[in-house]
Amino acid sequence: MDELFSAKVGGMGAAMAQSAEDAAVIPMVLRSWLDRFSAYGWADLVWSVACVGTAWVVGRLVAGLLVRAMRRWARKTDTTVDDAVSEHLRRPIQWLGPLLGIYLVFPLITLPERTLADLRHGLLIAVIFGAGWALAKTVQSAEDVVRRRLEATDSDNLRARQLFTQTRGLRNILSFLISVLTVGAALVTFESVRQIGAGLLASAGVAGVVIGFAAQRSIATVVAGVQIAIAQPIRIDDVVIVEGEWGWIEEITLTFVVVRIWDLRRLVVPITYFIEKPFQNWTRVSADLLGTIELTLDFSVPVDAIRGELTRILEASPYWDRKVNNVQVTGTTDRAMVVRPLFGARNSGDQWNLRCEVREKLIAFVNERYPGALPRLRAEVTDPNRG
Repeated sequence: MDELFSAKVGGMGAAMAQSAEDAAVIPMVLRSWLDRFSAYGWADLVWSVACVGTAWVVGRLVAGLLVRAMRRWARKTDTTVDDAVSEHLRRPIQWLGPLLGIYLVFPLITLPERTLADLRHGLLIAVIFGAGWALAKTVQSAEDVVRRRLEATDSDNLRARQLFTQTRGLRNILSFLISVLTVGAALVTFESVRQIGAGLLASAGVAGVVIGFAAQRSIATVVAGVQIAIAQPIRIDDVVIVEGEWGWIEEITLTFVVVRIWDLRRLVVPITYFIEKPFQNWTRVSADLLGTIELTLDFSVPVDAIRGELTRILEASPYWDRKVNNVQVTGTTDRAMVVRPLFGARNSGDQWNLRCEVREKLIAFVNERYPGALPRLRAEVTDPNRG
């Protein structure tokens, strides 16, 4: 019993000693930093901090003046390039300006060599991420310039939508590559990561197979995004029917597509959906659409009167494209006939409005001119007592 108690007490003592050692790590690190500074004196530390702080403030002020000058220049010119650059590159410039100022005053800093090496490493990582941010914003600025130049006021802007979709796909690919390269460049600044990379490079074949098998779903999604950008089964602002929902393509990324539903809901669909499953694209070739309604009327209604009224309605409507105007009897039953007016519209929105307008006005016309033209139930009544 005494041996068991001694073992438990000894184990608890060892655990407490280990916890004490772990808790002492942080003070030891702080003490090592203080030891470095004490060798050089607190005056050197204050001087170094003052140099870094002054460089940061001056760099920030210079970056702010540069951004303000870019905005003024953009307001004076009619081009869209300087507008996009001044809008998207403002924050990266404000980030890189102070970092450049600190880099310039590094020779004036009087700190221990090891501390200078740590600061230089941190500054390098910050510059790498700032440069990657600036590159990503530059790509976004180029996309913004293309979008502003391709904006068309007409409703059938098929060519503009094609180019803008290609530009959006290229931007997604470049942004993905910039992100990967930026993170990779920051990681390789660490000696331990470089050693791991050298080991992986030696076994690149096995590692490639393992990584490819584990990330096959993600790779397939990225490949589908590239395929969408090149083949373009969908484009920005295309009218589609997906999962029974009617809406417009609002955003295309490398991994998903956002469809804006007619009631302003958003349907987020994986990018692979448009490669693997069928869907309707109403504006794949052109924005022009045909609209139709069906009226079930009595046989006594003259079809020519419906044709004349449809022409009058279309000529007075701003939604008609002045191309298609037709009325056909597409079916009959033993009680009524099915009359189908056919007309054209410039886009899906006009088609919907025109269908509602034609339906409403033709029903009012039939009720006014032919009140008995609704489908009737015909029956012949005979007297059974008559022979």
